[in-house]
Amino acid sequence: MEEQQRHPLDRAGRLLSTRQFDARFAERRLTPLNKAQHVLRLECRMMNRFEGKVVVVTGAGSGIGAGTARRFLQEGAFVVVNGRREHKLRETIVGFDAAKALVHPGDVSDEAYVKRLMADTVTKFGKLDVLVNNAGMAIFGPFAQSTTQDWRKVMGTDLDSVYFASREALPHLLKTKGSIVNLSSASGLGGDWGMSAYNAAKGGVSNFTRALALEYGSRGVRINAVAPSFTSTEATSELEKSQAIIAAFRDRLPIGRAAAPEEIAGVIAFLASEDAVFVNGVILPVDGGLQASNGQPNFLSLLG
Repeated sequence: MEEQQRHPLDRAGRLLSTRQFDARFAERRLTPLNKAQHVLRLECRMMNRFEGKVVVVTGAGSGIGAGTARRFLQEGAFVVVNGRREHKLRETIVGFDAAKALVHPGDVSDEAYVKRLMADTVTKFGKLDVLVNNAGMAIFGPFAQSTTQDWRKVMGTDLDSVYFASREALPHLLKTKGSIVNLSSASGLGGDWGMSAYNAAKGGVSNFTRALALEYGSRGVRINAVAPSFTSTEATSELEKSQAIIAAFRDRLPIGRAAAPEEIAGVIAFLASEDAVFVNGVILPVDGGLQASNGQPNFLSLLG
């Protein structure tokens, strides 16, 4: 009697029996040469996932933003790089085809500037497929010593910019069925000592991401965010000079080190790609296992 197990592999949507499945698989089984060719085709496809796509990356002059812009350029995209320092943006695109990049310096906390950024992108390249809202900053210190100016500065760069850019980009993304990837943070998923404004802004980014994902998912635009933990960038260079700070982070991060910008960029590229076509409204921790802990100390190191 034919085994009754079923396999959902029929292209017409019909379920296949085990015998039918085995026959289909035998027909498709690859020879060693074909396997190599298949892998090569897959690698080429992976490295050209964004061929012909147009991507805007804010805060692209250094760190995660620069790594992300380069990742999209490597995968074939036309990339608009934004940041406040033009010379840093030009450093980001060194070694790439200048015709595939647009350097667009400016302050994304300025609503009028963001409108120009999106308009210039579409004028230059004809469309927009991906927006990466990466620009951000933090101010450290006790809450009692914080100022309204500090609060406004952090909110303007970290949260207002995401609102402005998303609002201006979405009419174009609806046409291309594109996506947005926002930069939240591990600090957007919980609190920190001495970083209340940054926590508030990144928490806002996380929930703003979820809200837009609800509104736009059914219309073909996916909106997600990454939430990195400590990442080695120009902005953290002073912190990394302290052995005590580095030791404290190593104690909290199961992987035992800070992330590299390129490691965060790879996850951003995944979320923006067709490989993540059913991923929407996710705040994805890229934190070396930080979220895996319940917050208690490492008993193995203390008692082992």
